[in-house]
Amino acid sequence: MPGINQVTIVGRLGKDPEVKSFSNGGRIANFSVATSETWKDKSSGERKEKTEWHNISVNVDGLVGVVEKYLHKGSEVAILGKLQTRKWQDKDGNDRYTTEIVVGMGGQLALIGGGKGGDSGSDGGDFPTPDDDGDSVPF
Repeated sequence: MPGINQVTIVGRLGKDPEVKSFSNGGRIANFSVATSETWKDKSSGERKEKTEWHNISVNVDGLVGVVEKYLHKGSEVAILGKLQTRKWQDKDGNDRYTTEIVVGMGGQLALIGGGKGGDSGSDGGDFPTPDDDGDSVPF
């Protein structure tokens, strides 16, 4: 039986996305999303919070355009992608590994709670709808 590699997270961007263009015309967008959980400590009764940061890489050109146009620091998003670990070398030549959520073909990205202003009272402005070339559809 084949395995399934699918990740869904909902969180907020920690900073504005970075969009890179390549000589072959391809583009990629990278950003980080914070997810938090809160609980009440049983012994002290104190409220606790833990935040996790997730690196996101978007490599479908139509979605890169969505990221570039609509996402900014503080935007709340829902992401559907897959986990991918890649190997790279630091400046000293040491092997390093990075695990990120990749939103490629079949992945999804949705802005939650408004457009550029990020206010939750907004309907999201002109956030894109599904199209014919297989790019994202908000879920």
